[in-house]
Amino acid sequence: MTELKNKRVLVTGGSGFIPSHLVRRLAGQGAEVGITVKYNSIIDNVRLADMWDDIHVIEADLRNADALKQVADFKPNVIFHTAAYNHVGDSFFNVAESLDSNAKGTANLFQAYDDFERFVYISTSEVYGFQEGVPFVETMTPNPVSPYSIGKYSGELFAQMMARDLKKPVSILRPFNTFGPYQSAKAVIPELIIKCLRGEPLESTEGIQTREFNFVTNIVDAFLKSAQCDEAIGQVINVGAGEEVAIRDLLKMIHEETGSSSELRIGALPYRPSEIWRMRADATRANEILKWSPQVNLRDGIRMTIEWFKEFVEVYYKPNQGLQKIANFKLPE
Repeated sequence: MTELKNKRVLVTGGSGFIPSHLVRRLAGQGAEVGITVKYNSIIDNVRLADMWDDIHVIEADLRNADALKQVADFKPNVIFHTAAYNHVGDSFFNVAESLDSNAKGTANLFQAYDDFERFVYISTSEVYGFQEGVPFVETMTPNPVSPYSIGKYSGELFAQMMARDLKKPVSILRPFNTFGPYQSAKAVIPELIIKCLRGEPLESTEGIQTREFNFVTNIVDAFLKSAQCDEAIGQVINVGAGEEVAIRDLLKMIHEETGSSSELRIGALPYRPSEIWRMRADATRANEILKWSPQVNLRDGIRMTIEWFKEFVEVYYKPNQGLQKIANFKLPE
């Protein structure tokens, strides 16, 4: 068992959606937290603005091996590797960047520093791709169907090599879709919530494809447990509730919970050519090895996320509120 209190813990890509929640939890547990970011700037990393001076910030793009000397200087005891090019759809238009970030960036990190007590590689459920059925079990052969997931699976293979051949204390997690406060509006749940709150039309495919969505605190719980559980070393572990929902039903749930007047246009969009029709986690390993189970269900998570985005919409879109005032600051002509 690895206790995280008073440990030096590095979270790569620490100002991202999920990792920023992780950083807050780690700091709350008494860890000395370091993060890597592309730019050492509060403006570019606003999710951690209120605690920026209390964490160790390393300005380093993981694709640049020279910049990672700073990781060795920090000497982390525990590493959560969450940094990634993380948009599935956009990865088809940014193939080189997604592969470099997710595969090469992971190799660079291991090469830069391997004197850690624990390393948790955050992979993705997307590595499963097309499978014969659900639930997705860790023993299935991955079949990634996007540049994003190919890059993530390549990083996972490198992490497995480090664990297997070099006997390094590495664990691999495959979280399924995650949502919650601070998430980018490019993700489906924030996009739908914002449109509902603003009364904009909601367009979707027929929405019969299913996904599972996990509230961010549940996912962070598993991250923390994996770094403190010796039995997780060398393991690949799904992190997901094992409950799937059709996209059309998710849309209707958000529409209902926001009390929105937005027009529903289900069927207005085509399916993606590489559409995965069903996704659901087998969470047996997470339950048995990590002693993990989700504490927040989907509807309660949606309700909490809506409440956060109500404040976000107020600040971001209302012209007399703080962010708009800063954006519209008048310089002398």
